Amino acid sequence: MLLARLAVAAGLDVVLSNSRGPETLADLVAELGDHARAATPQEAARAGDLVVATIPLKAYEQLPAAALADKTVIDTMNYYPDRDGAIAGLDTGDSTSSELVQRHLADSRVVKAFNNIDFRRLSTSARPSGAPDRSALPLAGDDPAAKVEAARLLDALGYDAVDIGTLTDSWRSQPGTPVYVQPYMAERPEGLSREEAERWFFQTPGVPVPVDRVKELVDAATR
Repeated sequence: MLLARLAVAAGLDVVLSNSRGPETLADLVAELGDHARAATPQEAARAGDLVVATIPLKAYEQLPAAALADKTVIDTMNYYPDRDGAIAGLDTGDSTSSELVQRHLADSRVVKAFNNIDFRRLSTSARPSGAPDRSALPLAGDDPAAKVEAARLLDALGYDAVDIGTLTDSWRSQPGTPVYVQPYMAERPEGLSREEAERWFFQTPGVPVPVDRVKELVDAATR
């Protein structure tokens, strides 16, 4: 729900949903204030100008395709086989996870974004437009207008955008690639205990990763 917090801080209205029901989001909505409300997934899908999908990839077919028709959907999901199980086409590289999502949401415009930075750095590294320590995030999609919409959202939430191509190209920001997570994190000291490592994770600021560096890292990705 960190994107919701960033969005509210930017003055945007947000509609939150999960699989457990709107009532389970009451505390978060109260924390976020008047710019936030909770709804069912179908209601949230219909309400949003832009819809952000953040669920385990194995559940992507639960996204309400009819309610998301004609919407731009930002896909933040990553494929983690240990969690998601084997998904046909992804292990062989015949498809990307976002292509699977796009096939399910055939009447939507899917854009891959926000998937290559950890939740803590996503929250703490956001900066105003033009800030010298502003970071950039990659995005990919098949619809140029949808990518423009997504880039505007990134900008509002505190990040520059780097267009890395189509959904077929979106593998360049997936887990295990050079631009995934690590560039945004400081180097962790060696020899930390589990408790110390957890404290370090939450307390250590992120490292700025500007547009040019994101482009270099994306270009260095191999399959």
